[in-house]
Amino acid sequence: MRPAWNISTVAMIVLSLLPLAAQGQWLQSNGPYAGEIRSILVDGNNVFAGSGGSGVYRSSDGGTSWTPASSGLTNMTVNCFAVNGAGLFAGTYNGLFRSTDNGKSWFSSTSGLPSPNIGVGCLAVIGTNIFAGVWNNGVFRSTDGGTSWNPTSLGLFNKDPWCLAVSGTDLFAGTTGGLFYSGDSGGGWAPAGGGLPNGNVEMLGASGRNLFAAPGGCGIFRSTDRGSNWSPVSSSLSSATVNSFAFAGTKLFAAIRDSGIYVATDSGTAWTPANSGLNSAFVYSLAVCGTNLFAGVQNGGVWRRPLSEMVTSAGLLESPGPTEYALEQNYPNPFNPTTTIKFELPRASHVNLSVFDILGREVSVLVNERKDGGVYEMKFDGSGMASGVYFYRLQAGTYGETKKLLLLH
Repeated sequence: MRPAWNISTVAMIVLSLLPLAAQGQWLQSNGPYAGEIRSILVDGNNVFAGSGGSGVYRSSDGGTSWTPASSGLTNMTVNCFAVNGAGLFAGTYNGLFRSTDNGKSWFSSTSGLPSPNIGVGCLAVIGTNIFAGVWNNGVFRSTDGGTSWNPTSLGLFNKDPWCLAVSGTDLFAGTTGGLFYSGDSGGGWAPAGGGLPNGNVEMLGASGRNLFAAPGGCGIFRSTDRGSNWSPVSSSLSSATVNSFAFAGTKLFAAIRDSGIYVATDSGTAWTPANSGLNSAFVYSLAVCGTNLFAGVQNGGVWRRPLSEMVTSAGLLESPGPTEYALEQNYPNPFNPTTTIKFELPRASHVNLSVFDILGREVSVLVNERKDGGVYEMKFDGSGMASGVYFYRLQAGTYGETKKLLLLH
């Protein structure tokens, strides 16, 4: 139910009309007023918010307004989202649902999942494979767009999944028994937690070559070798519990339970609070949408703040220059119609960054010039191009690498 109008509400509306950058703080979007916002997903021009009891809400104008989008859901506690070419998926406290019309309607997607209680706490996508972490039952995979599901928990030893994360083609599962890794799309799992405290791994995130894990109440750990070895990244957050990660280029964000939002730009070594304006220190979820960071809070709806403003106000410096060539996975992916491609140069080089269709034909040249060493982010706009798989290739000196991207209109 929408709160009664009062002086605070009027003040918030007045503030919402001011330029975001001028205010220097978080601003509450116009809803959804639905208790805690447990999950946020950005899909093209749409932002979806999953509540802890009122279903799904959708915004098509960057969070300025929200509409209910729960038709067909039989459980209104939405824990997680995922999206791929088969549509939008929502994992709930009891059931997994799919939408093929941007959340206007939902239908059950549980064939092959254990019943009657199907609590889906996490979702992940690698290509056409969709993964669902089902409480008390392990990880399940669908290869047919969610029509059917099969268990893929060999090696998990009946561990209860808390979270899933994808880094390239690697899949990681944080469980009640630690961290596990699969390099074959869930065909088999192996422990991957050297250096992590024993016990629950409640949150995972992937940013380029860096993986981040948050064992419950033990702070944040980072791995740079595909999860084989881990080390703590911030003594100031050594006892923190992380509810959510979000990443935008070199910017890293963490929602710390009962402490709000922290930001880092140095691969997570030093974190600084960025909470000015938030009405709650309990932040459930984070997501990057364009140039803004969205936060779902307890009893406060969805808030947003420009990415550049937070880094500036936190007084953070950019990380030292790269020491090797690297081409990162584009984000978001899938995308519609724009996405960002990041690459790193350890020294000045002639750079060519081009996009090709599935037949190998060049469809766009993003860079073709000499550039100084550093970190670069290039925008690719797929407007006017057909939906489908494309490839982008970076050639810098003798270094060359190709990655896949997926355009979905």
